[in-house]
Amino acid sequence: MNYFNYLYMAICAAVDAGKSIMDIYSSPDADFGIEMKEDHSPLTRADKAAHGIIVSALSSTPFPILSEEGKMIPYKERSKWETLWIVDPLDGTKEFIKRNGEFTVNIALVADHKPVMGVIFIPVRRELYFSSEAIGAYKLTGIDYASRLSMDELIRQGVRLPLLSGHQGIVVVSSRSHQTEETLAYIDNLRKKGQPVTRIDSGSSLKICLVAEGSADMYPRFAPTMEWDTAAGHAIAKASGCEIYHIDEKTPLRYNKQLLTNQWFIVKPIYSKY
Repeated sequence: MNYFNYLYMAICAAVDAGKSIMDIYSSPDADFGIEMKEDHSPLTRADKAAHGIIVSALSSTPFPILSEEGKMIPYKERSKWETLWIVDPLDGTKEFIKRNGEFTVNIALVADHKPVMGVIFIPVRRELYFSSEAIGAYKLTGIDYASRLSMDELIRQGVRLPLLSGHQGIVVVSSRSHQTEETLAYIDNLRKKGQPVTRIDSGSSLKICLVAEGSADMYPRFAPTMEWDTAAGHAIAKASGCEIYHIDEKTPLRYNKQLLTNQWFIVKPIYSKY
C-alpha cells in the first residue's frame, strides 16, 4: 500500500502542534500546568494541546491512533491493527520544562509492526525531518509558521538524508536526562578500541535524527523508552540508511507489541564500521 499521501497530513499536523507548543513555551508568564502521570513523568498543557491538534488532524484517516497522551488501548484490540499512527505529541517534556529547546513532535505510521513513515518537528528550531519509503528522508530548516508549503515545495527545499559527514573519530549521542552506567560503559569501551570518541548529550528524538543525518555515528540507549519515543525517528533512520537494533545489533525494534516498552537499543547505519 502506498502511504505517501498521508505524509503531508502528518507534516501539517506536526507543525500545527509545534505552533501550539510554542505559544505556551514562548509566553514569559506561561503556566505550563505541570502534572505528574502514574509513571512519574511530567505532563503539561502543551502536551495536551498538541495531542488534541494531532488527533483531530489524523482522525480523518482510516488508521487508528496510539498516542502517549491518549487512552491506553487494550492489546486485544490493538493486536487487530495492521496499520496505525504512533504519536508523541511532545517528546522531551522534561526538556520543555527546563526550557532548553530540545523537544520534538513525533508522528509515525506503522504497518505490520514496522515504521513506514515518520515526521519529527523541532518547534524551537523550526526544523522538520520527514520520511516515507517512497521518497526517502529529508531535513528542512526554517519552517514558517505563518505559511504552508506544499509537499512538492517541502521536498524541493529539503535536504536529502544522510548529509555528508566531516567529523573525525566516533561521535556518540547519549541522553541528556536519562544517562545510565551501561551507556557510559559502552562509550568507554569504544574509547578503548583506539579511536577518539566524542559524546553529544541531547534530548528527545533529536538523538535519532543526529544519527540519521550523519552528524553522529551511533546512539546507544540502555534505559527505558516507549514505542512513541522511537517510531517516527525509526522511520526516518531507516529511510536514511540506518536502523534501530536491539543491543544484539541484528534485530530491529518492532511496534504495536503487547508491551509498548522498547528493549534497549542502538541506532547506527546499516553498514556501520563500528
